[in-house]
Amino acid sequence: MRSQKKKSRKWLRVTGIVLLVLLIAGGAYGYTVYHSFKNAVVTMHQPLEREISIKREKPVAFEKKDPFSVLMLGVDEREGDKGRSDTIIVLTVNPNNNSVKMLSIPRDTRTEIIGKGKEDKINHSYAFGGVPMSMDTVENFLDIPIDYYLQINMEGFKDIVDAVGGVKVQNDLDFTENDFHFTKGEIALNGEQALSFARMRYNDPRGDFGRQLRQRQIIQAVINEGMSLSSLTNFSHIFTALGKNIKTNLTFDQIMDIQKNYRETGKNIQQMEIKETGTKINKIYYGLVSPEEKQRIQTELKKQLELQ
Repeated sequence: MRSQKKKSRKWLRVTGIVLLVLLIAGGAYGYTVYHSFKNAVVTMHQPLEREISIKREKPVAFEKKDPFSVLMLGVDEREGDKGRSDTIIVLTVNPNNNSVKMLSIPRDTRTEIIGKGKEDKINHSYAFGGVPMSMDTVENFLDIPIDYYLQINMEGFKDIVDAVGGVKVQNDLDFTENDFHFTKGEIALNGEQALSFARMRYNDPRGDFGRQLRQRQIIQAVINEGMSLSSLTNFSHIFTALGKNIKTNLTFDQIMDIQKNYRETGKNIQQMEIKETGTKINKIYYGLVSPEEKQRIQTELKKQLELQ
């Protein structure tokens, strides 16, 4: 049982997101957990029309331990509004060097929106064309294949935080957001507090970069809580929260293949950031990425995916 739990914990790190629960336990109890998780993934599964990236000659083969990429979209979906992907993170997973690289793309980054024929803020691609246009736009911006996606409903993300019993983070900025006051140092957060903590932007002198830092802190903290659970007594609440608030084109069998073949990669998660210059064009703020910086990012990601 301990060995099975260890394997599932490694898998949680591989994905780098909020599938934050031990997947397998021994005996009949493990059977119950397994099928509960399978039912949650069925609810989460939302396939796309495209089966393979145009930048791939052949599909990713998990059984051959091919490097692959995942686009994480944190979406604010509100009544009467399709929403925008205010959180954009690209994960590149390589089992041959046992690492995951996590790149945050600022939402105001100016780039070509594939399918619209114009340049705009990268997060507008979701509002224009949902997940497919977001994947195509990020793929073009980074010049790498985007193989899979994970869409997280940020309004429901608080349910996931509450399901793991809340989180603790190290806060480096004293601020107030939505009537919550966050002091410097280690702080404990429930779901509502974690959502406000992750969303704050305008009171941070670092702007969107500070917000990205807090988002990654919350994600990592949820992963840590999932890994530190001493039992699986709360698995039902966690799976319910995941099923309601996450969509992905990964199937249950593919997720199991990742758990089986990519266990060691999660031991080394490396954070990447894009350097931008803020400017206004027609009175609208954008983040501009220099050709040299774009080339640096693309080269590093291509190397991680073994495309060079």
